[in-house]
Amino acid sequence: MGRGAQAQTQSMIDQQLAQQNAMNQQLYSSGQGLGSQATLGYQNLIANPGYTDAEKSSITNLSQSALGSAFNALAQNASNRAAHTRNSAGYGELIDSLARTQGQQQANLAQQNQIAFGNAARSGTLSGLSGLSGLYGTNSSLLGRALGVPASLLDARVRNSQSNHFQMGFGPTGLTFGYSG
Repeated sequence: MGRGAQAQTQSMIDQQLAQQNAMNQQLYSSGQGLGSQATLGYQNLIANPGYTDAEKSSITNLSQSALGSAFNALAQNASNRAAHTRNSAGYGELIDSLARTQGQQQANLAQQNQIAFGNAARSGTLSGLSGLSGLYGTNSSLLGRALGVPASLLDARVRNSQSNHFQMGFGPTGLTFGYSG
């Protein structure tokens, strides 16, 4: 190969190398930006896990309202039956029983809501820690200890999947809730 061809080849190699370096720098900068955004998102998830106060209020109101509607329908049915038969014997006792049962069910539902809110917060914290550990290649248990998160919180997902627990969410027909096990 002649000196001219060699110089031309070297020039083309240098040009290709400069283009590749520019592309690598762009990719690196883009990766740094995305990594920073992801880090902020995961840190926000750790700092604010679970449902917002507005979501908690909405879930509580909707679930309690649905329960109240069911008991109101039962009370109305009892009232209609007493009026239809013109026999009110046992009506007061039935209404009292419905009120007691409704109070118990509302207390149970409130407790289940609180458990669901706690589980959502734990799940959010775990997701944030897992995301950060994936970004930095760090063991999530080690990361949790560094952030002051108890080890018992980190295995919450495993414990939740092994025990029966109440689940709530928004499905195609609105608020859904039930037990899984």
